[in-house]
Amino acid sequence: MTPIAARPLVLASASPRRRDLLREAGYTFEIVPAHTEEVVASTPHETVLENARTKARAIARQRPDALVLGVDTEVWFGDRVFGKPADMEAAYRMLDELNGRVHEVYSGVCFAWDGGASERTFVEVTRVHFHHRSADELRAYLSRIGPLDKAGAYAAQDDDGAMIARVEGSFSNVIGLPMEALTRELAALSER
Repeated sequence: MTPIAARPLVLASASPRRRDLLREAGYTFEIVPAHTEEVVASTPHETVLENARTKARAIARQRPDALVLGVDTEVWFGDRVFGKPADMEAAYRMLDELNGRVHEVYSGVCFAWDGGASERTFVEVTRVHFHHRSADELRAYLSRIGPLDKAGAYAAQDDDGAMIARVEGSFSNVIGLPMEALTRELAALSER
């Protein structure tokens, strides 16, 4: 059996933000997007973990030689998930609801190998505090960032303090991949 450290790393996502975070950290990897149906379970933890597992297992079946990384990141406020907005008006409604408040960003991460027979998972949670902005400021922000491919209708990587007042936890998690925990998990896997 091939040691995990010697296996190619495959990212089961087409997210440019995840790709950039991995490249900036110096990882070599392939991209094979998983086209799976996402679910919303009864808790944020269950939701992101189930979606990450589904993505990782789908690609691990295609690539049993690889270590496959599946990730799901969701913005949660109260008891609702704020996914990618359908249009600019939906984006405005999301951002207006988060405006001046605190929400959580959950990422589920699943490493799968041996065709999906083996896996290792974790969930990272970050609390995000937003500034309070006027309606005009919210609309200008949305026009600048192009929110339709972003959970919660905001772009942490391009924020520069426009919406985010402060973050409790991993900032890279808010972008879409908790790099600190991911690095620890990959190190632990490479020892197997």
